[in-house]
Amino acid sequence: MDTIASLFSFITTPVSWVIVQFHSVYGALFGPDTGWAWGLSIVSLVILIRICLIPLFVKQIKATRAMQTLQPEMKKIQERYKNDKQRQSEEMMKLYKDTGTNPLSSCLPILAQSPFFFALYHVLNSIASNDTIGVINTSLLESAQKAHIVGAPLAVKFTDSASKVEALGASLTDVRVVTAVMIVLMSASQFFTQRQLMTKNVDTTVKTPFMQQQKMLMYVFPIMFAVFGINFPVGVLVYWLTTNVWTMGQQMYVIHNNPTPGSKAQASYLERLHKHVTTHGKVSRRRDKVIIKAIVAKGRDRNEFERKFINGLNKAGLAAQTDGTVIKSDTAVAVETEDGTPTTGTPKRQQPKRQTKAQRQSGVTKASGESEPKTSLTKSDEPEDAKPAAAAKKGGAKSGSGTRSKAQSGQRKGPQRPKSPSKK
Repeated sequence: MDTIASLFSFITTPVSWVIVQFHSVYGALFGPDTGWAWGLSIVSLVILIRICLIPLFVKQIKATRAMQTLQPEMKKIQERYKNDKQRQSEEMMKLYKDTGTNPLSSCLPILAQSPFFFALYHVLNSIASNDTIGVINTSLLESAQKAHIVGAPLAVKFTDSASKVEALGASLTDVRVVTAVMIVLMSASQFFTQRQLMTKNVDTTVKTPFMQQQKMLMYVFPIMFAVFGINFPVGVLVYWLTTNVWTMGQQMYVIHNNPTPGSKAQASYLERLHKHVTTHGKVSRRRDKVIIKAIVAKGRDRNEFERKFINGLNKAGLAAQTDGTVIKSDTAVAVETEDGTPTTGTPKRQQPKRQTKAQRQSGVTKASGESEPKTSLTKSDEPEDAKPAAAAKKGGAKSGSGTRSKAQSGQRKGPQRPKSPSKK
């Protein structure tokens, strides 16, 4: 471990200088030899480093979004080469190379913090070994050795012997309890951060190696912190616990305000945005305009939550524009189906209500409330086909022969009796 730490010795002087500057401020408030002064100096070092890493974090978010846009292509590759895992992996790597994306982009903040982490470890290890380092001179070294955080010296470890702990003015039990609690909190915060990323901010519609990687990290990192944490000085545990809490809060902010498309966090965000827009009739925040603009630009490639959001705006008489704004719409309501095809909600044709027998006889309609003259068939109104039949009826017996001849000619109504086959 000392060999690895020595590789980052070039940064130990800047790290020790920053700690000393913060210590001079907090020492004036809490006392130069207190654990508050040295502990808060380490916490302030973490905050300063994480603020400097915000541009890298933004780059990480963009890289993660780029990975999300590749989800449909990844799904096609999986379906095409589902029986050939090696070819599937080769096509995935080719896709990453062609699009310039990196599936390991989520590890960038951790990798960027590594030099500072090892430099701080080297500084605290030198304090425990009673060696000056960087800008920490003999007087500052004695002050740091006297500092205790909840009864545990700043430079002791969980695995240190009782004699070494007693030489720094502490008991082994206090050191073991404090370091164990900090290791548990450090591992739990790491697990919670990764779990909320997997359960809320990941598109679960497509199973990709990226998701498998994130799921693996959710369990690997807490175990690594628990195993290696027993060899970390108390000051390093303070550093790592602080950076985990910062990461957790930063991740919660991103999930709440800039969720991954297709995730549960996006569904919650669009529900809040829909409620805000329908209440005020406009989009007030610039961040919301950027997201609405991206949704409109997708067109038929919108996911289920985005189509639901657009349909909700249309039903409320609003229309999302290409610049991310929302205006009132007087046109017919357009609703998107599951495949993204817009359909206009035209009213159905109403069938007339059925009239009663009395209304039909009197000629009164419910719709107009006006009466129509009752019509009856007179002799002049009779159809021409009915006149011969009426004349035949008047003729009585005279027309009997004509009726009989018509019946014999096969013109009578009703089913005919089948003829029986003749026997030869």
